[in-house]
Amino acid sequence: MTRMPAVDGLLPLKPVELELLLALVDEERHGYGLVQQIAERTDGLVRLEPGNLYRVIKRLLADGLVQESSRRAVPDGEERRRYYRLTAHGARVLDAELQRIRALLASTPARTLARRMHPA
Repeated sequence: MTRMPAVDGLLPLKPVELELLLALVDEERHGYGLVQQIAERTDGLVRLEPGNLYRVIKRLLADGLVQESSRRAVPDGEERRRYYRLTAHGARVLDAELQRIRALLASTPARTLARRMHPA
């Protein structure tokens, strides 16, 4: 059995890793579904190219953060799509990353900047 990397050893997540894990919180998705979900959630700010997407998925698979689902869709003669889902380890890493970001946003420099940029 492969040993999972420690949660702290995987932080901080790269922005694209964070986006992919967030896209898998509610449901399993195939590659194109991930691209669509991320583009929609970020109002088009983040658009993943297939090469980059699958490179990141490969890394997340290797780290045990996602796994391939047994679910397959065969729409009108197209190849079977591979679906991915968040693992329990992936959920722990994602939760730790979100806690890290919350702490960063609550820091004095972040609050000072927010007051400066958005005065009452």
